[in-house]
Amino acid sequence: MSEMQAIPEGFSTVTPHLVVDGAAAAIDFYRRALGAEELGRQTVPGGEKLLHATIRIGDSMLMLCDDFPEFGGKSCHPRALGGSPITLTLYVEDVDAAMARAIAAGAEETMPAQDMFWGDRYGVVVDPYGHKWAFATHLRDLSQDEIEAAARAAFGGS
Repeated sequence: MSEMQAIPEGFSTVTPHLVVDGAAAAIDFYRRALGAEELGRQTVPGGEKLLHATIRIGDSMLMLCDDFPEFGGKSCHPRALGGSPITLTLYVEDVDAAMARAIAAGAEETMPAQDMFWGDRYGVVVDPYGHKWAFATHLRDLSQDEIEAAARAAFGGS
């Protein structure tokens, strides 16, 4: 008998799990917008809602499911809550191309890509399901002192 791994192969110690209003459609969107690969799904017996699904974006796993207010008392997907305070950040080779792909697939740009004081090119979109996605490409390594000086300049400090 083989020894079971506490953390399944391919997963890290922290794995986001998104609640989505329309998880099957969201998976299709994530394929088109982010290059996601679906690894598996389980639907409600006799139904279409997803109890659980796993996708991979780049080298990262992401779990998602449909919203089930009937089990928890109220809806908890971002559209029902008026948005999400969480941003999922994807490091990519080309921020501008990645954002253009996501926007073409139906995401809304909320922060255009720009070179940031901490050394990344960075921009943000919101997907049609209310989840925020930031795209980043690391451009240059900076010391903590350089980042702090650049932040003061960016925010009008001295």
